[in-house]
Amino acid sequence: MGVYLVSIGADEWFGDEEDGWGEVASALNAELRQRGLPPYEDVPPETDFAPGSGQAFEEKLTPSMTGFLALCETHLSQEESETLCGWSVLVPLSLDEEIWLPVESGDYESMVAGAPQVLPLAEKLAAAIELPPETPATCDNLDLSMWFRDQAKELATTRTGLWVMDLDTAFYVALFLRAAQHSIRRGCPIICA
Repeated sequence: MGVYLVSIGADEWFGDEEDGWGEVASALNAELRQRGLPPYEDVPPETDFAPGSGQAFEEKLTPSMTGFLALCETHLSQEESETLCGWSVLVPLSLDEEIWLPVESGDYESMVAGAPQVLPLAEKLAAAIELPPETPATCDNLDLSMWFRDQAKELATTRTGLWVMDLDTAFYVALFLRAAQHSIRRGCPIICA
């Protein structure tokens, strides 16, 4: 099984079914209203899968995060690190701080972060390790995982930069970077499931 970061469409976001996120969506909108912000209702529908289209996001968190967490400690404050990689729900809204929802999703509370706040943190790490421009921009179906498993290893033999020192760390930098970019571009939530 494992842990995945996946984008979801309106039906699943607002759904009341067992695997739906309706309870989280409702709790988030209540919290946004309490803060004087508009509710998050403009969620795009899920689209049919089309490889390379950039319409969906799905990646599995399989490599070790040890190097990535050390990179975060070096380049980010503790608060920034928590914003970058502590969320269970990422939304394309600008949030001045994370929102903790008293809604169980799995075995933990849902921490909602804003993609506009996550993106500059991921960009900072990408610049620090000199993430190569060849890193896939879309992650429809484990595209990053497969790229780091195959092409990145080949590219690392001819390229320089800190990213070649630890491909697992580079994978997580790219993962959080692309997740934030996808959420903003598509206007959709990304969940950790």
